[in-house]
Amino acid sequence: MLRTKVLFAKPLLRLLMGVLMVCIGSVAAHAQTCARGDFEAIVDDAVEALRQLNADNKPVFQELLRTLREKRGWEHDVYLREAAPFVQDEKIDAYDQRSQDLLTDIANLGEEGTNAATPDCTLLVELRNHMQALVTAQKDKWNYMFTKLRNEIDK
Repeated sequence: MLRTKVLFAKPLLRLLMGVLMVCIGSVAAHAQTCARGDFEAIVDDAVEALRQLNADNKPVFQELLRTLREKRGWEHDVYLREAAPFVQDEKIDAYDQRSQDLLTDIANLGEEGTNAATPDCTLLVELRNHMQALVTAQKDKWNYMFTKLRNEIDK
């Protein structure tokens, strides 16, 4: 469970890529003034930001978990039980839910673009805002988890 929650970003990236490829294809195919490249650039930037966020934070977070384990002298089973609250609690679940909600909204933007009688490039702005909000939600989640863990180590 601990490893699964820490690795949440990997399945999130896969889901994001799939949803966004549908979104890009459907919106860009019907857009007259928005280029497919505009949508792709937004997606590429957000995906790269999420990958980098995970690459930067995951190893540091895991090292801090090991530090806490050593400080407390936890055996493996105790460690799994005691470390779980640092990767799963109500606030982390809320961040995860926010991310899922944003992914749903992003998918809906793609559907909206497909069903629009007239292409609407404001969808590009909405997509950008949703992608930025998704990255922000993940940054906030990491910051929260780091703060919680560092506070525990400092006790």
